[in-house]
Amino acid sequence: MLPLKRLDKRKTMKITKLEKKKRLYLLELDNDQKLYITEDTIVKFFLSKDKEISEEELKEIKEFAQYSYGKNLALYHLSFKARTTKEVRDYLTKYEIDSIIIDKVVQHLTEEKWLDNRQYARNLIEANLLSGDKGPVLLEQKLQQKGIPKSIIQEILADYDFTEVIDRTAKKLLKKYQGKYPLKAIETKTIQGLIAKGFSYSQAKIAFQNLEVETDEETTNELILKDIEKQYRKYSKKYEGYELQQRLTQSLARKGYDYTDIKSAISEFLD
Repeated sequence: MLPLKRLDKRKTMKITKLEKKKRLYLLELDNDQKLYITEDTIVKFFLSKDKEISEEELKEIKEFAQYSYGKNLALYHLSFKARTTKEVRDYLTKYEIDSIIIDKVVQHLTEEKWLDNRQYARNLIEANLLSGDKGPVLLEQKLQQKGIPKSIIQEILADYDFTEVIDRTAKKLLKKYQGKYPLKAIETKTIQGLIAKGFSYSQAKIAFQNLEVETDEETTNELILKDIEKQYRKYSKKYEGYELQQRLTQSLARKGYDYTDIKSAISEFLD
């Protein structure tokens, strides 16, 4: 095994070119080495054309240049909107920034309050409370996908009351279904809709019970007769008599109609 070559701190190289290229600067040395550096790197090391640097200085320049480049990339990414630590790490990894450099960048941005996972979670939850429709379960999933630990999310979620959110969402769902379905179906669809939004079954059940659901006999009768006509066209081609009535009854029951209403409507329709 060959011995490692030690850096000769006395050996120097001269900068032959220092030229701006879009966001970075191209630095060329008289030994044909080339590297891209940031403006911060130029300022920190007082770099200029014809300056001589040692191999040790070149190593420091390369390390700082990547750190500076990574920090600038991260700040650019953060300039559009708030991000979590994971999102910034993933972004820098995409640009092939060394993992050790990423750790340093993230530490710096965290110390400077550019990155704050707890505050990010609170901002997302509070925005949802103001005008959103998502429950705790869905928010927890979303925040976990962004790299925030489950324990932290649950701790923060415990500080908030979602009553207004679920009531607001339940009213929207009721408006969507009322007048189109029987009461039982409205309840089922509303509760299912709330669960899909991230609320528990018990929360959804209570929210539905708090709604002012308007139903009248005339509307229910119109709906059931409309559904009977549709189902009759489907089943009358294959069935008749008692079997046809059974098929219609089962189909309407699955839609949430009351058995008494079904029996009365079928009798009226078939007479």
